[in-house]
Amino acid sequence: MAEDLFAALQYHAAAAAQAPAFSQPGLQLDRATLLASIGGLARTLATAPPVLGLLADNGSDWAIAELAALYAGRTLVPLPTFFSDAQLGHVLRDAGVGAVLCSAPWVERVQRLGANVLPLAQVQAPLPAAQPGGGLIVYTSGTTGAPKGVRLGRRQLDWSAAALATASASSAADRYLSVLPLPLLLETLCAVHVPLLRGARVHFAPALAAACGRGETRALRQTCREQQPSALVLVPQLLAAWVAELQQRGERAPASLRFVAVGGAAVAPALAAAAEACGIPLYEGYGLSECCSVVALNRPGERRAGSVGRPLPGLDVRIDAGEIVVHGPSVMAGYLGGQAPTDGWRTGDLGALDADGYLWLHGRRDNVFVTAFGRNLSPEWVESHLLGDMRFSHALLAGDARPYPVALLLPRLEAAAALAHVGTAELQARVDALCAPLPAYARPRRSLLLDPREVQAAGLLTGNGRLRRRAALEYFATRIDALYAGSRACLTVDGV
Repeated sequence: MAEDLFAALQYHAAAAAQAPAFSQPGLQLDRATLLASIGGLARTLATAPPVLGLLADNGSDWAIAELAALYAGRTLVPLPTFFSDAQLGHVLRDAGVGAVLCSAPWVERVQRLGANVLPLAQVQAPLPAAQPGGGLIVYTSGTTGAPKGVRLGRRQLDWSAAALATASASSAADRYLSVLPLPLLLETLCAVHVPLLRGARVHFAPALAAACGRGETRALRQTCREQQPSALVLVPQLLAAWVAELQQRGERAPASLRFVAVGGAAVAPALAAAAEACGIPLYEGYGLSECCSVVALNRPGERRAGSVGRPLPGLDVRIDAGEIVVHGPSVMAGYLGGQAPTDGWRTGDLGALDADGYLWLHGRRDNVFVTAFGRNLSPEWVESHLLGDMRFSHALLAGDARPYPVALLLPRLEAAAALAHVGTAELQARVDALCAPLPAYARPRRSLLLDPREVQAAGLLTGNGRLRRRAALEYFATRIDALYAGSRACLTVDGV
């Protein structure tokens, strides 16, 4: 069978038209109905502007709109609902969006931003003739500056979906649970393209996705118990919350699970071990939008704990002066308004390949700082150890031009009240224990517990839950200075 998404859709619909394709609370679509829904919207889009936005909650409407736009040869710009109005306005102008495919709850917002609205109405019709072109412009919230548009064509999307389907051993027997926001490229591929390529079933849980986006994670355990999924994708913060819930109740994850991919940030070794102990089949991966999301992935039967797995077959991943450089068919067509990469994509991430081809991450090149004793320190390395305590959702290391690093710790919302009563000495003792395996110069000597509500109110988290590193360091600069001012530690060149 061809690894073309729409050829696969038609193949599976012909083989078993009534088999379920999408489900969500109160709705189930079989393969034939899904295909007809894509056909109906694709016909409507035949006269639509060449560049379209898409703003809708997680669910089948979002997926149908994305697929119909690609089939109709349109360039689609997924619009994250968690973007601010300023971010959305920038994206609409930057991409030249002519109209926005929009579900009812978001019509007023789109109109307020001055964009044309195309309502997401369900119309069923046979698939028209496929139109050439079609692709995505993916904007990420980023940690600084205005979002950039990454241009990805059908070639990159189809190649990446096929490679992911193979690497994850996806099959028609899978039942995928969609948790992350669909505008995230990783979720677009894993919740829509990969399952449809293999004829698998997808369950959308819009309320769960919205709750997780707000940092409310308790529903994840219950939804997994109810739906009995075989596969899903998480970020480390959601994994930690799920593990904590299971541990608290003395439960294990559903036996139906066979593949839980985790990406977006490093997974602390202690968290990975705890997840496995709870029956979660964890597979760490690594990627970025500029390479169509996934570059490397641990696979069933081939996981190497602590690594992010081996590169997807067909990608040439090299290390140049410590930096990860990617060549291959998934590399983007360039940023919007920019040139396509001519010699692979320099990721800005630091890493190493071991003798067996497994990739190990060492943080971002531009995050490395130098202590007052001349020690180069990658903060992500230390932060991954700090996140071994699953009461913390984020850790941030400071220490540029300082004699030693200090740690800023953000508790999970559910753990914040209990941790607020922990004394300074007790908190530091916990940090010391978590970082004991590290060399002396890398261990934080002082720690600061942050207030999750203050962090949220200050806008220091991206829409998908990542900490804005530079903004947070600036915001907490006075309190970081106070940590050093209150210390009289006697240090040597070795930081002891």
